[in-house]
Amino acid sequence: MNNYFKKSSVIAISIVVFLGLLVSYNVNASTDNETKDIISAYRQVKEISLPKISIPKVAEIPFDSNGLERADFLVFDTTIQTFQPSLLIKKEIKENRSASIVVSGLDNQNFYSERMTDNNDNTYAEIPLPNSGLGNARIILESDTEITSNSVFILLDNYVALPKTISVYSGEDNNLKTILSSQVVNSQVVNFPKTTSKRWVFDLTYGQPLRITEIRLGGLSTNLDETYKLRFLAQPDHQYNVYFNPDRHTNVSLGEMPNLYDNEGVMTLPISISKENKGFVPSDVDKDGIEDTKDNCVNVANFDQKDEDNNGRGDACDDYDKDGVINSLDNCRDIPNYNQADSDGDKIGDVCDPTESRLTEQYKWLPWLGIGLAGIIVIVLFVFTAMSMKDKNKNV
Repeated sequence: MNNYFKKSSVIAISIVVFLGLLVSYNVNASTDNETKDIISAYRQVKEISLPKISIPKVAEIPFDSNGLERADFLVFDTTIQTFQPSLLIKKEIKENRSASIVVSGLDNQNFYSERMTDNNDNTYAEIPLPNSGLGNARIILESDTEITSNSVFILLDNYVALPKTISVYSGEDNNLKTILSSQVVNSQVVNFPKTTSKRWVFDLTYGQPLRITEIRLGGLSTNLDETYKLRFLAQPDHQYNVYFNPDRHTNVSLGEMPNLYDNEGVMTLPISISKENKGFVPSDVDKDGIEDTKDNCVNVANFDQKDEDNNGRGDACDDYDKDGVINSLDNCRDIPNYNQADSDGDKIGDVCDPTESRLTEQYKWLPWLGIGLAGIIVIVLFVFTAMSMKDKNKNV
Protein backbone atom coordinates (compact mmCIF):
# COMPACT_ATOMS: atom_id res chain seq x y z
CA MET A 1 0.00 0.00 0.00
CA ASN A 2 2.83 2.39 0.92
CA ASN A 3 4.70 1.55 -2.31
CA TYR A 4 1.53 2.14 -4.32
CA PHE A 5 1.02 5.49 -2.56
CA LYS A 6 4.63 6.50 -3.22
CA LYS A 7 4.38 5.57 -6.91
CA SER A 8 1.12 7.49 -7.26
CA SER A 9 2.65 10.55 -5.60
CA VAL A 10 5.68 10.44 -7.91
CA ILE A 11 3.43 10.17 -10.98
CA ALA A 12 1.20 13.05 -9.77
CA ILE A 13 4.21 15.28 -9.07
CA SER A 14 5.71 14.42 -12.47
CA ILE A 15 2.47 15.38 -14.22
CA VAL A 16 2.30 18.69 -12.33
CA VAL A 17 5.94 19.47 -13.17
CA PHE A 18 5.39 18.58 -16.84
CA LEU A 19 2.30 20.78 -17.05
CA GLY A 20 4.17 23.61 -15.35
CA LEU A 21 7.04 23.34 -17.83
CA LEU A 22 4.58 23.21 -20.72
CA VAL A 23 2.77 26.36 -19.54
CA SER A 24 6.11 28.10 -18.93
CA TYR A 25 7.28 27.19 -22.43
CA ASN A 26 4.11 28.53 -24.01
CA VAL A 27 4.32 31.77 -22.00
CA ASN A 28 7.99 32.24 -22.97
CA ALA A 29 7.23 31.51 -26.62
CA SER A 30 4.38 34.01 -26.56
CA THR A 31 6.60 36.62 -24.90
CA ASP A 32 9.37 36.03 -27.46
CA ASN A 33 6.92 36.50 -30.32
CA GLU A 34 5.57 39.71 -28.78
CA THR A 35 9.10 41.05 -28.36
CA LYS A 36 9.97 40.25 -31.99
CA ASP A 37 6.77 41.95 -33.18
CA ILE A 38 7.67 45.13 -31.28
CA ILE A 39 11.28 45.18 -32.47
CA SER A 40 10.16 44.54 -36.06
CA ALA A 41 8.60 48.04 -36.17
CA TYR A 42 12.00 49.77 -35.90
CA ARG A 43 14.25 50.40 -38.88
CA GLN A 44 17.53 51.08 -37.09
CA VAL A 45 19.44 49.96 -34.03
CA LYS A 46 22.47 51.02 -32.00
CA GLU A 47 24.37 48.33 -30.10
CA ILE A 48 25.46 50.16 -26.97
CA SER A 49 28.96 49.59 -25.63
CA LEU A 50 29.09 50.40 -21.91
CA PRO A 51 32.23 50.97 -19.83
CA LYS A 52 32.80 48.71 -16.86
CA ILE A 53 30.51 49.75 -14.00
CA SER A 54 30.00 48.18 -10.56
CA ILE A 55 26.70 49.87 -9.67
CA PRO A 56 23.67 50.96 -11.75
CA LYS A 57 24.30 54.28 -13.53
CA VAL A 58 22.24 56.54 -15.77
CA ALA A 59 23.62 56.32 -19.31
CA GLU A 60 23.07 59.12 -21.83
CA ILE A 61 23.33 58.55 -25.58
CA PRO A 62 23.44 61.49 -28.03
CA PHE A 63 21.44 61.29 -31.28
CA ASP A 64 21.56 63.54 -34.32
CA SER A 65 18.13 64.47 -35.66
CA ASN A 66 19.16 64.44 -39.32
CA GLY A 67 17.59 61.42 -40.98
CA LEU A 68 15.28 60.72 -38.05
CA GLU A 69 11.69 60.34 -39.16
CA ARG A 70 10.22 59.79 -35.70
CA ALA A 71 11.65 60.71 -32.31
CA ASP A 72 10.70 57.31 -30.96
CA PHE A 73 13.34 55.24 -29.16
CA LEU A 74 13.22 51.87 -27.45
CA VAL A 75 15.85 50.49 -25.04
CA PHE A 76 16.17 46.71 -24.94
CA ASP A 77 18.22 44.87 -22.32
CA THR A 78 19.65 41.96 -24.33
CA THR A 79 20.97 40.27 -21.17
CA ILE A 80 17.56 39.71 -19.58
CA GLN A 81 15.49 40.21 -22.79
CA THR A 82 13.27 43.02 -21.49
CA PHE A 83 12.45 46.58 -22.55
CA GLN A 84 13.63 49.33 -20.24
CA PRO A 85 12.17 52.77 -19.37
CA SER A 86 13.98 55.69 -20.97
CA LEU A 87 13.84 59.49 -21.12
CA LEU A 88 14.24 61.50 -24.32
CA ILE A 89 15.66 65.01 -23.86
CA LYS A 90 15.17 67.32 -26.84
CA LYS A 91 16.96 70.51 -27.71
CA GLU A 92 14.36 73.27 -27.92
CA ILE A 93 13.56 74.70 -31.35
CA LYS A 94 13.52 78.50 -31.29
CA GLU A 95 11.40 79.03 -34.40
CA ASN A 96 7.65 79.22 -34.00
CA ARG A 97 5.95 77.27 -36.76
CA SER A 98 2.34 76.73 -37.72
CA ALA A 99 0.60 74.67 -40.38
CA SER A 100 -2.69 74.94 -42.21
CA ILE A 101 -4.51 72.70 -44.68
CA VAL A 102 -6.77 73.60 -47.59
CA VAL A 103 -8.54 70.75 -49.40
CA SER A 104 -10.11 71.48 -52.77
CA GLY A 105 -13.74 70.45 -53.18
CA LEU A 106 -14.47 70.27 -49.44
CA ASP A 107 -16.39 72.99 -47.60
CA ASN A 108 -15.37 71.97 -44.08
CA GLN A 109 -11.74 72.97 -43.70
CA ASN A 110 -11.29 72.19 -39.98
CA PHE A 111 -8.70 69.41 -39.95
CA TYR A 112 -6.86 70.27 -36.69
CA SER A 113 -3.79 71.21 -38.73
CA GLU A 114 -1.93 72.42 -35.61
CA ARG A 115 -1.47 68.76 -34.69
CA MET A 116 1.01 68.41 -37.55
CA THR A 117 3.52 70.67 -35.76
CA ASP A 118 2.96 69.76 -32.09
CA ASN A 119 5.91 67.32 -31.92
CA ASN A 120 3.51 64.60 -30.80
CA ASP A 121 3.33 61.42 -32.87
CA ASN A 122 0.12 60.38 -31.12
CA THR A 123 -1.93 63.22 -32.64
CA TYR A 124 -2.76 63.70 -36.30
CA ALA A 125 -4.60 65.89 -38.76
CA GLU A 126 -7.08 63.78 -40.73
CA ILE A 127 -7.63 64.86 -44.33
CA PRO A 128 -10.80 63.24 -45.71
CA LEU A 129 -11.30 62.01 -49.24
CA PRO A 130 -13.72 63.73 -51.65
CA ASN A 131 -16.78 61.77 -52.76
CA SER A 132 -15.21 61.01 -56.13
CA GLY A 133 -11.80 61.10 -57.78
CA LEU A 134 -8.45 61.93 -56.24
CA GLY A 135 -8.12 64.26 -53.27
CA ASN A 136 -6.12 67.48 -53.63
CA ALA A 137 -4.76 69.14 -50.49
CA ARG A 138 -2.49 72.10 -49.93
CA ILE A 139 -0.45 72.18 -46.71
CA ILE A 140 1.12 75.52 -45.79
CA LEU A 141 3.97 75.59 -43.27
CA GLU A 142 4.98 79.01 -41.93
CA SER A 143 7.79 80.08 -39.60
CA ASP A 144 8.75 83.32 -37.82
CA THR A 145 12.29 83.02 -39.17
CA GLU A 146 13.81 81.68 -42.37
CA ILE A 147 14.40 77.96 -42.62
CA THR A 148 17.00 76.40 -44.89
CA SER A 149 16.01 72.88 -45.89
CA ASN A 150 16.38 70.22 -48.56
CA SER A 151 13.72 67.73 -47.44
CA VAL A 152 10.32 67.35 -45.83
CA PHE A 153 9.18 64.58 -43.50
CA ILE A 154 5.50 63.62 -43.92
CA LEU A 155 4.92 61.30 -40.98
CA LEU A 156 1.76 59.20 -41.12
CA ASP A 157 -0.38 57.52 -38.51
CA ASN A 158 -0.43 53.71 -38.38
CA TYR A 159 -1.92 51.83 -41.34
CA VAL A 160 -2.15 54.83 -43.69
CA ALA A 161 -0.98 54.94 -47.31
CA LEU A 162 1.30 57.66 -48.66
CA PRO A 163 -0.11 60.41 -50.87
CA LYS A 164 0.30 59.74 -54.60
CA THR A 165 2.18 62.89 -55.62
CA ILE A 166 3.73 66.00 -54.07
CA SER A 167 4.73 69.42 -55.37
CA VAL A 168 6.82 71.82 -53.26
CA TYR A 169 6.78 75.63 -53.43
CA SER A 170 8.09 78.53 -51.35
CA GLY A 171 6.99 82.14 -50.94
CA GLU A 172 3.66 83.93 -50.96
CA ASP A 173 0.64 82.72 -52.94
CA ASN A 174 0.96 85.55 -55.48
CA ASN A 175 4.65 84.81 -56.01
CA LEU A 176 5.19 81.09 -55.46
CA LYS A 177 8.54 79.64 -56.47
CA THR A 178 8.49 76.04 -57.68
CA ILE A 179 11.02 73.93 -55.79
CA LEU A 180 9.82 70.48 -56.80
CA SER A 181 7.36 69.80 -59.59
CA SER A 182 4.81 67.00 -59.22
CA GLN A 183 6.66 63.88 -58.09
CA VAL A 184 5.46 60.43 -57.08
CA VAL A 185 5.78 59.89 -53.30
CA ASN A 186 7.65 56.68 -52.45
CA SER A 187 8.71 57.47 -48.90
CA GLN A 188 7.74 59.53 -45.88
CA VAL A 189 10.83 61.63 -46.64
CA VAL A 190 10.82 63.75 -49.81
CA ASN A 191 14.05 65.42 -50.94
CA PHE A 192 14.32 68.63 -52.98
CA PRO A 193 16.95 71.28 -53.88
CA LYS A 194 18.30 73.32 -50.97
CA THR A 195 15.99 76.28 -50.34
CA THR A 196 15.60 79.06 -47.75
CA SER A 197 12.17 80.46 -46.92
CA LYS A 198 9.74 81.43 -44.17
CA ARG A 199 6.73 79.99 -46.00
CA TRP A 200 6.51 76.55 -47.56
CA VAL A 201 3.64 75.13 -49.64
CA PHE A 202 3.09 71.42 -50.32
CA ASP A 203 0.46 70.29 -52.81
CA LEU A 204 -0.60 66.65 -52.37
CA THR A 205 -2.80 64.32 -54.37
CA TYR A 206 -4.10 61.23 -52.59
CA GLY A 207 -6.42 58.31 -53.24
CA GLN A 208 -7.11 57.22 -49.66
CA PRO A 209 -7.87 59.23 -46.50
CA LEU A 210 -4.72 60.81 -45.05
CA ARG A 211 -3.78 61.03 -41.36
CA ILE A 212 -0.60 63.08 -40.92
CA THR A 213 0.96 63.07 -37.46
CA GLU A 214 3.80 65.50 -38.18
CA ILE A 215 5.10 67.53 -41.10
CA ARG A 216 8.69 68.59 -40.52
CA LEU A 217 11.37 70.16 -42.66
CA GLY A 218 14.78 68.52 -42.73
CA GLY A 219 16.96 71.25 -41.20
CA LEU A 220 20.21 72.45 -42.78
CA SER A 221 20.50 75.72 -40.88
CA THR A 222 22.33 75.34 -37.54
CA ASN A 223 19.58 77.01 -35.54
CA LEU A 224 17.06 74.41 -36.74
CA ASP A 225 19.01 71.20 -36.19
CA GLU A 226 17.57 69.20 -33.32
CA THR A 227 19.67 67.02 -31.09
CA TYR A 228 18.35 64.31 -28.83
CA LYS A 229 19.74 62.74 -25.69
CA LEU A 230 18.37 59.40 -24.58
CA ARG A 231 18.78 58.33 -20.96
CA PHE A 232 18.22 54.96 -19.31
CA LEU A 233 19.41 53.17 -16.18
CA ALA A 234 22.26 50.81 -17.08
CA GLN A 235 22.99 47.75 -14.93
CA PRO A 236 26.46 46.27 -14.37
CA ASP A 237 27.43 43.52 -16.85
CA HIS A 238 24.32 44.08 -18.97
CA GLN A 239 24.25 44.75 -22.70
CA TYR A 240 21.74 47.03 -24.43
CA ASN A 241 20.36 47.78 -27.89
CA VAL A 242 18.56 51.01 -28.70
CA TYR A 243 16.00 50.72 -31.50
CA PHE A 244 14.73 53.82 -33.30
CA ASN A 245 13.08 55.19 -36.47
CA PRO A 246 9.93 53.02 -36.41
CA ASP A 247 7.41 53.02 -39.26
CA ARG A 248 4.47 52.70 -36.83
CA HIS A 249 3.52 53.23 -33.19
CA THR A 250 4.10 50.40 -30.72
CA ASN A 251 2.69 49.66 -27.28
CA VAL A 252 5.41 48.49 -24.91
CA SER A 253 5.05 47.38 -21.30
CA LEU A 254 7.85 48.86 -19.18
CA GLY A 255 8.90 48.56 -15.57
CA GLU A 256 8.88 51.35 -12.99
CA MET A 257 10.45 54.59 -14.22
CA PRO A 258 13.58 55.72 -12.33
CA ASN A 259 14.37 59.43 -11.88
CA LEU A 260 16.23 60.08 -15.13
CA TYR A 261 15.90 63.87 -14.87
CA ASP A 262 18.65 64.10 -12.23
CA ASN A 263 21.85 65.27 -13.98
CA GLU A 264 24.15 64.10 -11.18
CA GLY A 265 26.37 61.14 -12.05
CA VAL A 266 25.10 60.78 -15.61
CA MET A 267 27.41 58.67 -17.76
CA THR A 268 27.61 60.25 -21.23
CA LEU A 269 28.43 57.75 -23.96
CA PRO A 270 30.13 58.60 -27.27
CA ILE A 271 28.14 58.71 -30.51
CA SER A 272 27.89 55.14 -31.78
CA ILE A 273 27.30 53.73 -35.24
CA SER A 274 23.72 53.11 -36.28
CA LYS A 275 22.88 49.90 -38.09
CA GLU A 276 19.91 48.64 -40.01
CA ASN A 277 17.67 46.51 -37.83
CA LYS A 278 17.73 43.10 -39.53
CA GLY A 279 14.49 42.23 -37.76
CA PHE A 280 12.61 45.19 -39.24
CA VAL A 281 9.37 44.22 -41.03
CA PRO A 282 7.44 47.03 -42.78
CA SER A 283 3.86 47.43 -41.57
CA ASP A 284 1.42 45.40 -43.69
CA VAL A 285 -1.88 45.26 -41.82
CA ASP A 286 -3.81 43.33 -44.51
CA LYS A 287 -0.98 40.80 -45.07
CA ASP A 288 -1.03 41.08 -48.86
CA GLY A 289 2.73 41.58 -49.24
CA ILE A 290 2.43 45.33 -49.96
CA GLU A 291 3.60 47.60 -47.14
CA ASP A 292 0.92 49.95 -45.84
CA THR A 293 2.49 53.21 -47.04
CA LYS A 294 2.51 51.93 -50.65
CA ASP A 295 -0.70 49.86 -50.60
CA ASN A 296 -3.63 51.23 -52.61
CA CYS A 297 -5.94 49.25 -50.29
CA VAL A 298 -4.38 49.39 -46.84
CA ASN A 299 -7.00 47.37 -44.97
CA VAL A 300 -8.16 45.01 -47.73
CA ALA A 301 -5.84 42.37 -49.19
CA ASN A 302 -5.29 42.93 -52.92
CA PHE A 303 -2.11 41.31 -54.13
CA ASP A 304 -2.51 42.59 -57.69
CA GLN A 305 -3.05 46.28 -56.65
CA LYS A 306 -5.53 46.56 -59.54
CA ASP A 307 -7.00 50.06 -59.98
CA GLU A 308 -9.19 50.19 -63.10
CA ASP A 309 -10.27 53.84 -62.74
CA ASN A 310 -6.78 54.98 -61.65
CA ASN A 311 -8.12 56.98 -58.71
CA GLY A 312 -5.50 55.85 -56.23
CA ARG A 313 -7.82 53.37 -54.51
CA GLY A 314 -7.49 49.71 -55.45
CA ASP A 315 -10.58 48.10 -56.92
CA ALA A 316 -10.93 45.89 -53.83
CA CYS A 317 -11.62 48.89 -51.56
CA ASP A 318 -13.25 51.17 -54.11
CA ASP A 319 -17.03 51.62 -54.34
CA TYR A 320 -18.00 51.80 -58.01
CA ASP A 321 -21.77 52.03 -57.49
CA LYS A 322 -21.53 54.52 -54.59
CA ASP A 323 -23.82 52.51 -52.28
CA GLY A 324 -21.49 52.62 -49.28
CA VAL A 325 -20.26 49.02 -49.67
CA ILE A 326 -16.75 48.50 -51.03
CA ASN A 327 -16.37 46.31 -54.12
CA SER A 328 -14.78 43.36 -52.34
CA LEU A 329 -17.82 43.10 -50.00
CA ASP A 330 -20.51 44.25 -52.44
CA ASN A 331 -22.73 41.46 -53.81
CA CYS A 332 -23.65 43.72 -56.72
CA ARG A 333 -20.62 45.83 -57.58
CA ASP A 334 -22.02 48.00 -60.39
CA ILE A 335 -25.64 48.60 -59.27
CA PRO A 336 -26.48 50.35 -55.95
CA ASN A 337 -28.07 48.03 -53.39
CA TYR A 338 -27.65 49.46 -49.90
CA ASN A 339 -29.43 46.56 -48.20
CA GLN A 340 -27.39 43.87 -50.03
CA ALA A 341 -30.56 41.76 -50.40
CA ASP A 342 -29.87 38.24 -51.74
CA SER A 343 -33.08 36.17 -51.69
CA ASP A 344 -31.59 32.98 -53.08
CA GLY A 345 -28.38 33.14 -51.05
CA ASP A 346 -26.09 32.77 -54.08
CA LYS A 347 -23.95 35.81 -53.10
CA ILE A 348 -25.30 37.77 -56.06
CA GLY A 349 -27.53 40.68 -55.02
CA ASP A 350 -31.15 40.56 -56.13
CA VAL A 351 -30.83 43.74 -58.21
CA CYS A 352 -28.25 42.15 -60.49
CA ASP A 353 -29.32 38.48 -60.26
CA PRO A 354 -31.34 37.20 -63.29
CA THR A 355 -34.93 36.54 -62.09
CA GLU A 356 -35.32 33.31 -64.04
CA SER A 357 -32.44 31.65 -62.26
CA ARG A 358 -33.48 32.31 -58.66
CA LEU A 359 -35.81 29.32 -58.19
CA THR A 360 -33.21 26.81 -59.33
CA GLU A 361 -30.47 28.60 -57.38
CA GLN A 362 -32.52 28.53 -54.20
CA TYR A 363 -33.49 24.87 -54.69
CA LYS A 364 -30.41 23.38 -56.27
CA TRP A 365 -32.02 19.90 -56.38
CA LEU A 366 -34.72 21.02 -58.84
CA PRO A 367 -32.60 20.59 -62.01
CA TRP A 368 -31.57 17.12 -60.87
CA LEU A 369 -35.20 16.25 -60.12
CA GLY A 370 -36.13 17.33 -63.63
CA ILE A 371 -33.35 15.26 -65.16
CA GLY A 372 -34.40 12.27 -63.03
CA LEU A 373 -38.06 12.58 -64.04
CA ALA A 374 -37.08 12.88 -67.70
CA GLY A 375 -34.96 9.76 -67.37
CA ILE A 376 -37.81 7.83 -65.75
CA ILE A 377 -40.21 8.91 -68.51
CA VAL A 378 -37.73 7.79 -71.19
CA ILE A 379 -37.33 4.40 -69.50
CA VAL A 380 -41.12 3.95 -69.13
CA LEU A 381 -41.65 4.85 -72.78
CA PHE A 382 -38.92 2.43 -73.78
CA VAL A 383 -40.57 -0.39 -71.76
CA PHE A 384 -44.01 0.33 -73.22
CA THR A 385 -42.56 0.39 -76.72
CA ALA A 386 -40.76 -2.89 -76.16
CA MET A 387 -43.91 -4.52 -74.79
CA SER A 388 -45.99 -3.24 -77.71
CA MET A 389 -43.47 -4.64 -80.19
CA LYS A 390 -43.52 -7.99 -78.38
CA ASP A 391 -47.35 -8.19 -78.49
CA LYS A 392 -47.35 -7.29 -82.15
CA ASN A 393 -44.89 -10.06 -82.99
CA LYS A 394 -47.05 -12.61 -81.14
CA ASN A 395 -50.15 -11.68 -83.14
CA VAL A 396 -48.25 -12.10 -86.37
